Amino acid sequence: MSRLVDGYDLVIFDLDGVVYLIDKPIPGAAEAVERLRADGIAVAYATNNASRRAAQVADALSGMGVPARADEVLTSAGASAALLAKELPAGAPVLVVGADALRDEVRDAGLTPVETFEDKPAAVVQGYGADVGWRILAEAALSVRAGARWVATNTDRTLPSPRGPLPGNGSLVSVLRTALDREPDVVVGKPQPALFTTAASMSHAERPLTVGDRLDTDIEGAVTAGMDSLLVLTGVSGPADLLAAPPERRPTYVAADVSGLFAPPVPLQPATELGGWRLSGDGALDGEGDPVDALRLLCPAAWSGTQVSASSEAARDLLKSWGVTD
Repeated sequence: MSRLVDGYDLVIFDLDGVVYLIDKPIPGAAEAVERLRADGIAVAYATNNASRRAAQVADALSGMGVPARADEVLTSAGASAALLAKELPAGAPVLVVGADALRDEVRDAGLTPVETFEDKPAAVVQGYGADVGWRILAEAALSVRAGARWVATNTDRTLPSPRGPLPGNGSLVSVLRTALDREPDVVVGKPQPALFTTAASMSHAERPLTVGDRLDTDIEGAVTAGMDSLLVLTGVSGPADLLAAPPERRPTYVAADVSGLFAPPVPLQPATELGGWRLSGDGALDGEGDPVDALRLLCPAAWSGTQVSASSEAARDLLKSWGVTD
């Protein structure tokens, strides 16, 4: 096997932080998708962002030069609406906290989007929306306290952006969590496995691979779904996060970006040498080379409880740049 991707028949991409940042494609992402398609490997996109519908996401991707069809896109908004449609009678009122896309998904699922406590909603569905404010959160709090079912599309604390992490839906969910002193009844998106397992089922895939930038959603969701995963370092989670990751958030592979799909596979397993780096038995890193190779060496050691350190100038500079040492 010469390339990591050769061991899989479906690649499930997260979007924000993997394929694009807000509205700008990450370099190499479009080329990677085109290369997968040319090789006959199926592609799917699974996103926790509930502010756009599948067709809108596909159009946005295509506009960035990333090939995508609506039937390849799974959103937490669509999955949340589908869940509520199974649980509630047709036409039931649902208070929507979020963007128009979530409201449209609820309506298309045969339910009635509403905006106030006085509409007696049977459920509250909460997703990210840039214009979500106090007024609609207050209506949601009243409704949940009165007995409405509370469904969160996802609980991502932040969204990646070129300027740094921004508040995500999880931050907005925390407002209601604080006001109500309780958790949502259901969280639909990652790290729950539904988006991943649905993507695999739709593609009839037997060996899916998830590619994500967040340990707490993409990677944990893949682990929960029993899938291999590739963490790319173009979004939220960085080397320090990975070194400290608990078992349920540990990827199978790590790469700088999606080009790692076409490099030889290097599972995160114990080793003593890799790409110019050497690791001693007591966790000291020596040598120099590709920073990702150093990370691949260090992860198994750190996960086993070894305190990692540096014994060369290049290693010291690298660990310091990651925020692992002072």
